[in-house]
Amino acid sequence: MDPRPIGVFDSGFGGLTVARALIDLLPHEQLIYVGDTGRYPYGSKPQDEVRAYAHEITEWLVETHDVKLVVVACNTASAAALESLQERFDTPIVGVIDAGVRSLVMASDSRNVGVIGTVGTIGSGAYQAAVAEVDDTLRLTCAACPGFVEFVERGELRSDQVRVLAQRLLAPVIDAKVDALLLGCTHYPFLARTISDVVGRDVTLISSADETAFQVRAMLADRKEEREGATVPPVFLSSGDVGEFERIGRMLLGPEMVEVRTWKHGSVGETS
Repeated sequence: MDPRPIGVFDSGFGGLTVARALIDLLPHEQLIYVGDTGRYPYGSKPQDEVRAYAHEITEWLVETHDVKLVVVACNTASAAALESLQERFDTPIVGVIDAGVRSLVMASDSRNVGVIGTVGTIGSGAYQAAVAEVDDTLRLTCAACPGFVEFVERGELRSDQVRVLAQRLLAPVIDAKVDALLLGCTHYPFLARTISDVVGRDVTLISSADETAFQVRAMLADRKEEREGATVPPVFLSSGDVGEFERIGRMLLGPEMVEVRTWKHGSVGETS
């Protein structure tokens, strides 16, 4: 048994899909979640900048909360920083890319698959490399979807505007006739209904959140670090407007979003 918490971070709300999966699968574990909404979106920023953010947040989670594991619940940050984080810190660091790719490969019958993500994630080539490593016979179509994150961050999930944007951005994967589509950004599952309507209900949508949670559970079991005893509420922090994070986060995550504290440059301010 290891009672220390698990650290999770994302540029904003997208990582709540991972947090939800972790809460459901590992109810006795405590989560410390940092949503860096003061600096979102990560997807349009240079990789060096995103890498610096990821190292700053990880260092704070490790040094301030002595977390036993860190989940980089952001595809852009995973692509930009996962390798360097794993080299720098002794604490285990888990990303979301490999877990999603494994599910994508298993879900496809036609061998035509797609990945959608932020400009930064798709441009990094991380998914292209990960898919080729698992199965280089797959025909992969990638599409960047700028604007999706901003709709989610505003809590605007089913508007006509996001549907029109999805029709335009998803055209390449529709034309490629993919039968499985990986949502390569943790924000995108919140738009799953709209995305499914646009690409067709016969296309299987893959979210890496559940697979990442399974990977975390396996790692904790292997290291004999599962937490036992009473459930401890998760802690949520935001580098932006904590009131807005609480309002939208409660809508997206559920009742576990009790309060949000301020996070800024390694300090915790007053609770909202």
